[in-house]
Amino acid sequence: MTEHDILTDDEREALKEVMQAPSAQDCVLLVEDDEASRELMLELLELHGIDCVAASNEAEALALLKSNTSIGLILTDLRMEPHDGLHLTRKVRHSELAALPVIIMSGNAEVRDAIDAMHLSVVDFLLKPIDVERLLELIRRELHLPDQ
Repeated sequence: MTEHDILTDDEREALKEVMQAPSAQDCVLLVEDDEASRELMLELLELHGIDCVAASNEAEALALLKSNTSIGLILTDLRMEPHDGLHLTRKVRHSELAALPVIIMSGNAEVRDAIDAMHLSVVDFLLKPIDVERLLELIRRELHLPDQ
């Protein structure tokens, strides 16, 4: 340390470690092809203090996953075109983001869909209309967010 240094060597080393620490993954990626449903869910999540980004299809979702390192959970609709939420989940599970928690929601699901989702290790498979309190509980638990 010289007389012109503001930080000691130990302080500089501690600052370096903090600056290199990975960013918090506390953002939800919402994937919903229905614009009205997407906007409503975005508003609901943000109203409850949950950071959220949205995609209308699998391609947009995969692009956001590559560019946004703060995404810590995917909340996806099951029925979307051209690829459904299960297809998206399979792609994520076969990537470097395989451990990313996924919640699937659907207003039109069959038992086989839920079974397939569970085989992909999703956090939960929620039927619409969504139980908001349950959804918020799952998101907060998976992202390690405090209850509000």
